[in-house]
Amino acid sequence: MTPTMLRQLWSLIEKTQANFILKLDDPSLVQWLLHQLKQDQTLNHEQTHILSDYLHNRLSLIRDLAQQRY
Repeated sequence: MTPTMLRQLWSLIEKTQANFILKLDDPSLVQWLLHQLKQDQTLNHEQTHILSDYLHNRLSLIRDLAQQRY
């Protein structure tokens, strides 16, 4: 995963409405974030898998940040 991809991912998380993040279940949130990232850039299967794992491992942080903004 490149630094640019990480910046895009966290920028997307920050600009997404907190209540939207909080209402989705974990698999739906990961899939929605991946879908949004795929609209901005082409991701191959390996990149998608790496991003999916990264997101699953950071769901608590993502939800904590959204809760703080809520």
